[in-house]
Amino acid sequence: MPAKRPPIPLSRERIIEAALRIADGQGLRRLTMRRLGDALEVEAMAIYHHIPGGKEALLDALAEHVTTVTVDPSGHRSWQELARAWARASRAALLQHPGVLALAMTKPARGRAAAALREQTELLADAGLAEPAEALRTIRAYVMGSVAIEVQHSGWSGEAVESSEEAVAAFERGLDAVLAGLAAGTAASGAAAPA
Repeated sequence: MPAKRPPIPLSRERIIEAALRIADGQGLRRLTMRRLGDALEVEAMAIYHHIPGGKEALLDALAEHVTTVTVDPSGHRSWQELARAWARASRAALLQHPGVLALAMTKPARGRAAAALREQTELLADAGLAEPAEALRTIRAYVMGSVAIEVQHSGWSGEAVESSEEAVAAFERGLDAVLAGLAAGTAASGAAAPA
């Protein structure tokens, strides 16, 4: 008889990964603490040691996980390049976990996600973008809306969404328009500033 393997220790990261698999594979409605415990081969109550706030805290953690996006600013010569890199990275993260897209769209940024947004805002300001917080809000709205439509059109059935060339091209065209609008707004506000 083979020796029994010791159980894998429970951790916050392991819980979040298992919850993402359930949400992506079966949908958020099927994500229960009992089902999560079964997936992790632990009693549901053991999860509360690592996620003390229960299911609501777990949902917050899932939203935080998929919306914490950072971009290395090196190699990006302009705020447009930096914003484009961030938008692409955000899109990729959301498409990787379409099961929690609704959470990403409705939960306010907290913890690491909020810190990543503040950092991105500062990077955009340092790169010369006027009103970077408003600009980032606009870019986030575009990315989330675009991903929602792409997931809807994909007929998502429980796995990461594979983007078609058409979907990528549509995203890039829309992103070009958003960035052009932000650039025009920046130019207009710069021209209107008193000398």
